[in-house]
Amino acid sequence: IKCTHTTGGSTKNINGIQAGNLDMGVAQSDWQFHAYNGTAPKQFPKGAFKGLRAVFSVHPEPFTVVARSDSGIKNFDDLKGKRVNIGNPGSGQRGTMEVVMDKMGWKMSDFALASELKSSEQSAALCDNKIDAMVFTVGHPNGSIKEATTSCDAVIVNVDNATIKKLAMDNDYYAMATIPGGMYKGTDGDVTTFGVGATFVSSTATDADTVYQIVKAVFDNIKRFRKMHPAFGHLDPKKMIVNNLSAPLHEGAVRYYKEQGWM
Repeated sequence: IKCTHTTGGSTKNINGIQAGNLDMGVAQSDWQFHAYNGTAPKQFPKGAFKGLRAVFSVHPEPFTVVARSDSGIKNFDDLKGKRVNIGNPGSGQRGTMEVVMDKMGWKMSDFALASELKSSEQSAALCDNKIDAMVFTVGHPNGSIKEATTSCDAVIVNVDNATIKKLAMDNDYYAMATIPGGMYKGTDGDVTTFGVGATFVSSTATDADTVYQIVKAVFDNIKRFRKMHPAFGHLDPKKMIVNNLSAPLHEGAVRYYKEQGWM
């Protein structure tokens, strides 16, 4: 397995796997679906990636909008005309934001500013008053969002209008989601939004023994794995091998799951 520096996100990871530059990566469930089925030519110009293989899923990743308290943004519809970080090209959050913008009938020019900062840069930009809001498709609790909500007055807003609800209903890789109130400073009530799932993916080019050993290392040590990130705390192995997986399971993963009697 090759180790790599942090990439641009879901679509970068999948394209890297297809190009042979990565053996495995993390991808949102929506981009796993689009890559395998060839339904997002802009993000995956080579067409359907039928060699893509699912390994397992991890935590849900709600589409999260964080806004400055003084921005006048009370819900998702209020983003129009504001300074918004829509995410860097190639990231899952950027791709999901573009899907939502298309459904809402919005263009880049509808924002006072559409910045393309990486997720690691957007909290500082929000608190420095360079943007009014940021979007992030991420598991919770999240350090970057905690940074934004503790370093300046910021709130998480609902993303639950009729267009969003229809988007979630029409696509199996989306689901309505709740960010619990009290998790972040300034947001006491539950926030309703939609979301995806974070998934580990590979390809048929990665040999079965390698994937088997990785899967075995994770599930044989699931208690330790749950402690690696706050969002992993409630992972259930039997759900991890089913939820949010659109591509076929990798044969190395299947071997382990059958040994455990899960398939």
